[in-house]
Amino acid sequence: MRKNIDIDDSLLTKLKVIAALEDMSVKSLMEKAVSFFIEYKEKERLNAMSTEEKEDLGLLLLMQQADTDDAVSRDKIMKSLEG
Repeated sequence: MRKNIDIDDSLLTKLKVIAALEDMSVKSLMEKAVSFFIEYKEKERLNAMSTEEKEDLGLLLLMQQADTDDAVSRDKIMKSLEG
């Protein structure tokens, strides 16, 4: 996907210098910077969560990985609850 964004000239110059030093294209450098920032914010948000919120998030992620086509019979559930 191609998007045009306006970047201040002084910032663009700095990006070009860093890209040259890193032997990368400006586009790759910007993608890397955005990915780094997103990862940082995700970690920051996770660290701010309470233990209960972390447990809830973990349960949600596990539920999303569950196979919805896998069915368990009613009898099997009732036997598990009895014993």
